Amino acid sequence: MSDHLKIEMQSLADLQNAASRFLRFIENQPVRFVAFKGEMGAGKTTFISALMKEMKVEDHGSSPTFALINEYHSPLFGRIFHCDFYRLKSSLEALDLGVEEMFEDDAWIFAEWPERLGNLLPDKIVDVRIIDHKGCRIIEANV
Repeated sequence: MSDHLKIEMQSLADLQNAASRFLRFIENQPVRFVAFKGEMGAGKTTFISALMKEMKVEDHGSSPTFALINEYHSPLFGRIFHCDFYRLKSSLEALDLGVEEMFEDDAWIFAEWPERLGNLLPDKIVDVRIIDHKGCRIIEANV
């Protein structure tokens, strides 16, 4: 049986509370690869930024779209990689970026557009979907 979490956010005012609930959900999971899926503009980057704020990361910024992968440090959770694979053209390009080594690390990985990894996507992930439903953001996570 898998673990499941569903959070509904009516507005941006709910963001930090949602990130806090989500962190409590994932911090006790045996999986550290968190795959964020959703349409362009669904709020993946905004939610990941709020999540890193909850993890006490001080130097988090915006989406790593330009660099594809940004590395951060949390005094409570250790290394965190925020990956935006939207511009990834192939799994070979992902190998060139060193994603396999990143997966072997004991770091948290927050990946946007994880489906672009193809067969490199780990078998065990926290699968997260962010849906914009009539102005309400619905975050569903499954392990």
